[in-house]
Amino acid sequence: MWLFNSSIGRKVVMSVTGIALILFLTFHCCMNIVALFSGKAYNMICELLGANWYAVLATLGLAALAAFHIVYAFILTAQNRKARGDNRYAIATEVNPGKVEWASKNMLVLGIIILLGLLLHLFNFWYNMMFAEIVGFSAGHLPSDGFAFIIDTFGNPVYVVLYVIWICAIWFHLTHGFWSAMQTLGVSGKVWFCRWKVIGFIYTTLLMLGFLVVVLAFAFKCAPSLYCYAGSCC
Repeated sequence: MWLFNSSIGRKVVMSVTGIALILFLTFHCCMNIVALFSGKAYNMICELLGANWYAVLATLGLAALAAFHIVYAFILTAQNRKARGDNRYAIATEVNPGKVEWASKNMLVLGIIILLGLLLHLFNFWYNMMFAEIVGFSAGHLPSDGFAFIIDTFGNPVYVVLYVIWICAIWFHLTHGFWSAMQTLGVSGKVWFCRWKVIGFIYTTLLMLGFLVVVLAFAFKCAPSLYCYAGSCC
């Protein structure tokens, strides 16, 4: 099948899975922002998205999307390096001198940082919540008490630094990946090329700022929900 056997097909898979992951990040960011204002509301969402069959199925689907995206990214990177060798950016430089983006040249490095950050995030939250509920063990809090896990995680300065680095890496990755996906899918002509770059930059910046605000608000203990949580009123 051309989607799996050709370079263009793999790029299409990369684009579609990438867009799907951006949509998930958007949902995840909205969910995290809820935690800023109400620990109770956030835990209600966590309980709804606990180890129910539909949540487990959605998690498996998300894992498949992420796996496809990561595997195809490494395959395409290896193919490009093999095909172009030491001059893999020569063509792009000739066409647009000085316009080869840093993110474009370092997608592999960014991908590795993002993958390591994802593993850390899965350990801090998915392992202690959904997996704990499925297997039946406790990691110090109830599996549905996601708010407590947020407090614990971002109360650790080391985790805060690692998450900030992770968020920055995702931002660099998405600002390039967003318009690149549109170009691959054929919805980025001459007129829309620059527009998609601007739209992608604004959207991904706002999205990553949402994640960053949550991390820093809990790190510096200035989230409104923390005061309510301490008084058990939210």
